[in-house]
Amino acid sequence: MAGTTRQASSAAPIVPAAADLDGLASAAVACTACELYKNATQVVFGRGPAAAQIVLVGEQPGDQEDVQGAPFVGPAGEVLDRALAEIGLDRRSVYITNIVKHFKWEPRGKRRIHQTPRANEIQACRPWPEAELTVVKPRVIVCLGSTAAQALIGPQFRITRSRGQFYPSRWAPWIMATYHPSAVLRAEDPAGADAVYRWLADDLKEAARRIIPGTPPSNA
Repeated sequence: MAGTTRQASSAAPIVPAAADLDGLASAAVACTACELYKNATQVVFGRGPAAAQIVLVGEQPGDQEDVQGAPFVGPAGEVLDRALAEIGLDRRSVYITNIVKHFKWEPRGKRRIHQTPRANEIQACRPWPEAELTVVKPRVIVCLGSTAAQALIGPQFRITRSRGQFYPSRWAPWIMATYHPSAVLRAEDPAGADAVYRWLADDLKEAARRIIPGTPPSNA
């Protein structure tokens, strides 16, 4: 019927049991659990060491991530790199992934514009980040943005109310959420961008304090 949206299923049946990160990434290439794969260039799986103590989880790949096949390599990734460098956390030491593995977009002229994934698309893809977290077993999970936070902390989570607060998680001793780096880029003015960036960097620093002895508080 015209106008009918196909209900997403779940990636669970194709997530290999007891696989390592390479095995998961290889299996994810064939994922068709929701329709986002149809318009994406490729699946974008997580990157980083299997023994990472911190996992950063975003929403979905962006335009550059879809082209390059790696998470956080576009403008938002540049903001994230700046924040990590500022707090002394080597990006190569953390595992970085997204809740949704394919880029959801709509055309606008010659550009591909990000579209927020629907709840059923998130649910369909959810077995992949859950499997990644199960393999990595981090000490701290940092959700970057509301989509990741609501998927991993709870559907009622609000960044504006609860960013920077730590909670227990089934995958790690601590989980917290902060603003997505793209929020810095979307700010209405330089002052707003500076404020959001400061919150992001401070929250990442608090996460690092959970794994790096002697790291001073973010307000030090």
